[in-house]
Amino acid sequence: MRRQFAATATRLLDEDPRTAVVLADISAVRFTVAWARHPTRVINVGIREQLMIGVAGGLALTGMRPIVHTYAPFLVSRPFEQIKLDLAHQDVGAVLVSIGASYDLSGCGLTHHGPEDVALLDTQNDWDVYVPGHRAEVEPVLRAAVRGNGRVYVRLSERTNRMAFRPEAGRMEVVRRGQRGTVIAVGPMLDPCLDAVGDLDVNLLYATTVRPFDVTTLRSTLTTPDVVLVEPYLAGTSARPVDQALTDVPHRLLLLGVGCQDVRSYGTVEDHDRLHGLDARSLRQRMEAFLR
Repeated sequence: MRRQFAATATRLLDEDPRTAVVLADISAVRFTVAWARHPTRVINVGIREQLMIGVAGGLALTGMRPIVHTYAPFLVSRPFEQIKLDLAHQDVGAVLVSIGASYDLSGCGLTHHGPEDVALLDTQNDWDVYVPGHRAEVEPVLRAAVRGNGRVYVRLSERTNRMAFRPEAGRMEVVRRGQRGTVIAVGPMLDPCLDAVGDLDVNLLYATTVRPFDVTTLRSTLTTPDVVLVEPYLAGTSARPVDQALTDVPHRLLLLGVGCQDVRSYGTVEDHDRLHGLDARSLRQRMEAFLR
């Protein structure tokens, strides 16, 4: 996904003079050619993430469309005050593109973990959030984000699903239909959910857009009003939009995702999956117990 992002952003710089890329050292080597062609529109501020957001806000105030990029905790958590003031308060748009997801860099420890990113952005108004689950979904998502003028967050991961879908902004994909409940898999959680549901008689919906949340597809496919929400960031981040979508329907909701516990061990990505109950076996056990 990271390579695909850099290639697509480079093409957008060639095609659209309104586009700029703002970096904080991360992935700068992937934009060497783009910087040579567009030295005033590829800006590397160094390891100064707050400044990176401030520069993006300034560019947006002049009518530019900045694409801002680094690891998730350095893009959202660390400069959150600047996101709030330099983008939201000024009412200007930008496209924030993160890598690292919740714990792709598990070996780097908590400094490089970012499971709280989408929940933090939910405290602000008018953010669209995209979570592609395959590298082939990155380019259409990024192009759609850059075409607009609003505030967009694109959350990329080192993890990938086995198959790609053609993402349509604001819509979930119906992967399979069933009668016993509905499982919503966000981004790279689709493969673990496919492995987990196995022969369970459930709907499986795949979401690459999580803000705005696709109320229409959820309601139109709902059978038994039991919903399992599986997110690759903090568990329960999308509980409110799901509840709001079903406000007139008595329903039960199982929230699966990254836990809030302070993990002091390093380990592999798979170790963290097991710790948070996001491996296929754990997902299956929790889904079966809930649906039973």
